[in-house]
Amino acid sequence: MKKGFAILIVLAMVGLLGWKVSQKVFVPQKGVARRGGTPAVAVEISPVRKSTIRDVGFFTGSLSPRSQFIVAPKIGGRLEKLMVNMGDQVQRGQQIALLDDEEYVQQVDQARAELEVARANLEQSRSALDIAKRELGRITALHGKNIVSEAELDAAEAEFTAQSAKHKVAQAQIAQKEAELKAAKVRLSYTKICVACEEGDGQWVVGERFVDEGSMLAPHASIVSVLDIGSLIAVVHVIERDYSKVKLGQEALVTTDAFPERSFYGKVVRVAPLLKETSREARVEIEIPNREDLLKPGMFVRVQIEFDRHDHATVVPLYALTKRKGVQGVFLADHTNRKAQFVAVTLGIMDGEWVEVISPSLSGSVVTLGQHLLEDGSPIELPAAKPAGPSKGEGDPGAAAQARRPAAPGT
Repeated sequence: MKKGFAILIVLAMVGLLGWKVSQKVFVPQKGVARRGGTPAVAVEISPVRKSTIRDVGFFTGSLSPRSQFIVAPKIGGRLEKLMVNMGDQVQRGQQIALLDDEEYVQQVDQARAELEVARANLEQSRSALDIAKRELGRITALHGKNIVSEAELDAAEAEFTAQSAKHKVAQAQIAQKEAELKAAKVRLSYTKICVACEEGDGQWVVGERFVDEGSMLAPHASIVSVLDIGSLIAVVHVIERDYSKVKLGQEALVTTDAFPERSFYGKVVRVAPLLKETSREARVEIEIPNREDLLKPGMFVRVQIEFDRHDHATVVPLYALTKRKGVQGVFLADHTNRKAQFVAVTLGIMDGEWVEVISPSLSGSVVTLGQHLLEDGSPIELPAAKPAGPSKGEGDPGAAAQARRPAAPGT
């Protein structure tokens, strides 16, 4: 019992000693905190800059030919000859295929023979009409002398009228046979299949070939497709947020995986007047000159369209923005008093990691790290000035970190 009581006394003395030590250590520190006020917050800062900032939309899409169509025959028949193949260049009016024309040549010959018969009939009717006319004149003269009867005069007039009608029929048959001959020649011309592309400076090529020589073709069966690749159309789809920013004539920068080192330039030529309900997107077409014949229909492209540009704009890093009581703003760093001042701002264009401040006019530096711990007027601990040392990229960690930080737009 005495031993246990002694242990309790020792433990009580140790606890009392520990309490005394803690009072001496922590109470003075609390006093110091009360005397010194709110501790300073270590922050990082970035200067407010003047630069060019752009509002750019980024889209993806595919290339299409400026124009394309299918070459097909108007009549059926056996494909006797196909003069082009995939990739061949063609011109307006160029013959690219020939159908078996034997039947149509015979139709032309038959129509021509029928026309000759009609012309012979016309000569015969003209001769008969002349005879009837002279006979009518003779009978009329004799009737005036009371040599022939009234019945003979009526018969001569009837004969003349009949011959006049036959002559008109013969003339009509000539016109009919001439039309039939012309139709037969047109059908014969359909056996020669030509390119009927648009006028202009297009570069027309055969895109696909659908049949081979010897095939039996029905009317309007596809033979080849013809594409204009002198200029290509980049088709992209714009969401509702960007739709109002897209205007005709805007310039676009186009890149493709096929030529990663090259950039191509085009202009917006068509904007759909509606957005599809299923996707809430509108079709936008950008025409791209293809003088070097590098781009091909079907290529995947990335498109940048510059919606707006502000030169000499006041810009700050995007990560400098913060909110206090629902108001968006930035903390300006007061180097003299080492305090942070909250300033509400009106924003303009956002470009990557930079944002334009429209109002108020800013200068100096803004806090980019640690602002979540600040209030208006909070003390701050600014980064120490870097001593002169090795240049960027030669062992200076601060320089390396600054080099990795994104540059201001337009610089």
